[in-house]
Amino acid sequence: MERTVQFLLGVTICIVLSACFRAHPSNVDVAQIRAKLDAISLDQKVDLTNKEWLVILSPQQFYVMRRAGTELPSFSGNAFDHHNGTYVCSACGNPLYSAETKFNSGTGWPSFWQPIRKEAIHESSTSSAIFGVEISCARCGSHLGHVFNDGPPPTGLRYCMNAVALTYREASPGSAPALPRADQNRP
Repeated sequence: MERTVQFLLGVTICIVLSACFRAHPSNVDVAQIRAKLDAISLDQKVDLTNKEWLVILSPQQFYVMRRAGTELPSFSGNAFDHHNGTYVCSACGNPLYSAETKFNSGTGWPSFWQPIRKEAIHESSTSSAIFGVEISCARCGSHLGHVFNDGPPPTGLRYCMNAVALTYREASPGSAPALPRADQNRP
């Protein structure tokens, strides 16, 4: 009886470990996929499989960016007041928004009044009054958030993005701001 229990326990442990290894890929897989991604120039489309994205994105990033989910709003969306840098796609590194166009929308999600360049993003052809127009990264197709027509001047747009979909990259020292901030003249 004791040998049967030990055998069953051993089989159970092997099954659990096997499942863990499949659920948590090795660092080699991550390094290989990152190297593959890094080898694609920024002006080229990225075409990774969902299996590959699952390896290099956090579970929350995968849910938001590859399954078009939405994270809960939080204070982190507006907590960082960067003045001279760029927000890039967390999945592929595509430059999306200048920090100079970021404003506090009061929603709990990072908000911008325009992308760095219109070609950096893709706007869905459908829109709704509640959800706006879906915005995705033009380079890798990852869901980023939505755009609404209730933003500040000069565009009147509010690109409401998921914080996990963006990574902030500080500009090099001495760089001049590219654009005026939308909220500079607001009380």
